[in-house]
Amino acid sequence: MTQSRSSQLLEMRKEHIPPGPANITQACIATASGAMMTDVDGKEFIDFAGGIGVNNVGHSHPKVVAAIKDQADKFIHTCFHVGMYDSYIELAARLNELAPGDFKKMTMFANSGAEAVENAVKIARYATKRPAVIAFENGFHGRTLLTMSLTSKVKPYKFGFGPFAPEVYRIPYPYCYRCPFGLKYPNCGTSCADYLEEYFITNVAAESTAAIIAEPIQGEGGFVTPPPEYFPKLDKICKKYGIALIIDEVQAGAGRTGKFFAIEHWDVAPDLITQAKSLAGGMPLSAVTGRKELMEAPHIGGLGGTYSGNPLSCRAALAVLDVLYEDKLLERSRELGEILLKRFTDLQNKFEMIGEVRGKGPMLALELVKDRETKEPATAETKKLIQLCYEKGLIILSCGNFGNVIRTLMPFVITPEQLDKGLSILEESLHEISK
Repeated sequence: MTQSRSSQLLEMRKEHIPPGPANITQACIATASGAMMTDVDGKEFIDFAGGIGVNNVGHSHPKVVAAIKDQADKFIHTCFHVGMYDSYIELAARLNELAPGDFKKMTMFANSGAEAVENAVKIARYATKRPAVIAFENGFHGRTLLTMSLTSKVKPYKFGFGPFAPEVYRIPYPYCYRCPFGLKYPNCGTSCADYLEEYFITNVAAESTAAIIAEPIQGEGGFVTPPPEYFPKLDKICKKYGIALIIDEVQAGAGRTGKFFAIEHWDVAPDLITQAKSLAGGMPLSAVTGRKELMEAPHIGGLGGTYSGNPLSCRAALAVLDVLYEDKLLERSRELGEILLKRFTDLQNKFEMIGEVRGKGPMLALELVKDRETKEPATAETKKLIQLCYEKGLIILSCGNFGNVIRTLMPFVITPEQLDKGLSILEESLHEISK
């Protein structure tokens, strides 16, 4: 029997690539367009993963591809530090306009979400002349030394890779479904935000804290979504003590929640915002946008990198912004969110295994539990569900500390037929694991 091309490549992968860079599926993709991917053996997949939140405007969007090709014909790299180019400057100007806050802003570019977070922390420390950074339980900020230190989950991200960067502190996140304080919203009064004042006494002084970094909706942590009062309270405390509020929009940004920045849902203007993933439609690019006085604090030469703000990536990002606004994909994102929320609520009514539906826009999640009363995580069942969906032609991802949360990151350009088929596969697979 002739071995499939996928099997051949899988054998080569095992021989030549270490196991550290994990593979969520066994698929080896040959082509991808919109919300569909096709592997080297011709099997098609509906994509609810979006390259882990990278393809909000879809795989190989024609306008993004055209922009990349046009730039490649002109030049691929000069290094912005050596020879500037208009796309870097124009993109920075557009992001400064889009970022919330009635104050002047500046933007710099890097290559990955982790790099953006590193630079945001560097800027905050330099500007405040303080060393400490407070992050959150369940948070994920990257895999470099500093961002791995900021990240909460130990396995697989931190285990065996210590020691970690100093002056990183951690507080509970407003995870209302599993409240770390054992309280119930809204009677709790959002005391998890007030706890920060106590934390300054028992763990690290406010006067030593440069920044607090938070995801508006936690990505890898399980799409945990704070209540309406949380971020306004946190922002007020940060302002009280002169602490920079860094909002990590790497996964939640670029329209994923129905607004360009997820933090807009809370009507908060952060001091610094980090972006990456869907910003450049699949090209490696990240950004730090922040208050002018913070951004221009570091000395000349203190920020940057050889490939940071690569011209191909900047052109791709400008095309992404055009597509989001000119093709009304933000409106489509909100529409998707409404459809998904209704379908997921219906699923929750059908399946006892679904403990909670949460998120904003199409950045929605299903937390699966063995028992709704005890909330015991259904980790094994979630893994089986993902495999069943994959076998039926749907790629979907899990997240959360216990790996028991299903998350949706499908491209906004997904057709109604593709969306319905994908959701039907999900429901059919839920039926199978619920028997």
